[in-house]
Amino acid sequence: MIESIQQFDADLFLKIHRGLSNDFFDWLMPLMRNRFFWSPLYLFIIVFCIKQYKKTGYYIIGMLLFTFAMGDLIASRLIKPFVARIRPCNEITLQHDIIHRVSCGSGLSFPSAHATNHFAIAIFLICLFYSRWKPILPIGLAWAIIISFAQIYVGVHYPVDVTAGTLLGITIGLLCARLFKTLQPDF
Repeated sequence: MIESIQQFDADLFLKIHRGLSNDFFDWLMPLMRNRFFWSPLYLFIIVFCIKQYKKTGYYIIGMLLFTFAMGDLIASRLIKPFVARIRPCNEITLQHDIIHRVSCGSGLSFPSAHATNHFAIAIFLICLFYSRWKPILPIGLAWAIIISFAQIYVGVHYPVDVTAGTLLGITIGLLCARLFKTLQPDF
């Protein structure tokens, strides 16, 4: 059973990684997973929260950092060492199939911390701001999805890694939003 899931995962990985290969994605997807590319967005969120919500804005930013920290801790420090799945770009059986679009690194693969962290942040922000600004739902989800998809396209994660990271991130985002609303019931 596990072998058939792993084979399906590897086949789907190759369909995305190689099958969707094109010059535009080769340029775009490495950018989408680069934290510096998104720095203006992160800065905007910080400034917006503080300017718009004053003291509560600081609490929002603090909980956003907590949300990120929880996602990274659970995905990278707890689950990855336990599962110890090798990244596809380091997998010997795929060495002739990998297109090296970014540095692979020596880290582990399951779950995707990028997917975990970005979905956790997106869901947290959606839960907080949806009642005030409906477009945050499609924008937040699209942002997290494209970053997660980029992980597969550039060759550093399998689809199952990203799916698990997505589910973990959604859970963390929901729990952190609930915690924030418990601590800040007037928001």
